[in-house]
Amino acid sequence: MTNRSGYFYGVAAYLWWGAFPLFFSLLSPINPLEIVPWRVLTAVAFCVIAIAVMRSFGPVARILKSPKQLTWFVVSSILLYANWQIFVIAIVTGQILEASLGYFINPLMTVLIGVLVRREKLRSAQWVAVSIAGIGVMIGAIAYGTFPWLALGIALTFALYGAVRKQVSEEIDPLSGLTVETIIALPVALAQLLALFLLGGSLTAFTHGSAVTIPLLLSGVATAIPLLLFGAANRRLPLTHLGFIQFLTPILGFLSGYFIFHEEMPLTRWIGFVAVWIALVILVTDMVVASRRMRAQSRVSIEPPATTAPITTHPAA
Repeated sequence: MTNRSGYFYGVAAYLWWGAFPLFFSLLSPINPLEIVPWRVLTAVAFCVIAIAVMRSFGPVARILKSPKQLTWFVVSSILLYANWQIFVIAIVTGQILEASLGYFINPLMTVLIGVLVRREKLRSAQWVAVSIAGIGVMIGAIAYGTFPWLALGIALTFALYGAVRKQVSEEIDPLSGLTVETIIALPVALAQLLALFLLGGSLTAFTHGSAVTIPLLLSGVATAIPLLLFGAANRRLPLTHLGFIQFLTPILGFLSGYFIFHEEMPLTRWIGFVAVWIALVILVTDMVVASRRMRAQSRVSIEPPATTAPITTHPAA
């Protein structure tokens, strides 16, 4: 079912994610390795309260009782934790542009994972897109003198996370899924806080005043809300429509880094971005053409055979 509310939920989710660089930049005084554990703790608290209010313990219990689903959620939780950590490091250390590049690369990384893991076959245009992006990023990295580890880390962990969640039932609602993932991540978060305390002698997240403490305590809520909006959009819109809307997030990240935080964008760095953008144009165009061709072929297959003339097929759109 496609309706206007689906577009509203989808745009709201990706706009919210696009504002994450502004939100997490408020936490820049805190050690980025300390931010994510507190984000997990506050997210767990929010999810448990929301589950209790809605009395929807059933889906969470079914996941925890299913060894197969629980195993996949352990993997997805680790990948999500890694993605959060890399993203927060990028934002807090003033590398917002590289974070946005990571999410621009993500669709291309997803295509590669489909080939390497799921043994999917790529069309010629998809190979061209992936090649252009790869060559552009390499040339830009060599010329700029710094390899975009953070961008590739963000893209790889998020693409793998999406692939792993595909193995889990798509009927699991976002709140139940996030609740299980954050509960699984809780021991990792506590261990990371303990390690920071033992190495540094103290934890400093709450020593920077209310301007930092309040956003930190709200980080779990800020994490959960766009996931719930996305879940509502995902039930109402085709994946192709969501695919177009998803580019709002890295676009807003790029605009924030370039115009608000005034990060440097020398010519050498533009090479990588432009190559990825060209690759995405090719990828999206190929997706639209393939989708139209499939719809045309579907219409042909359901047409009744003619009784007075030979059967002919319409050309692919």
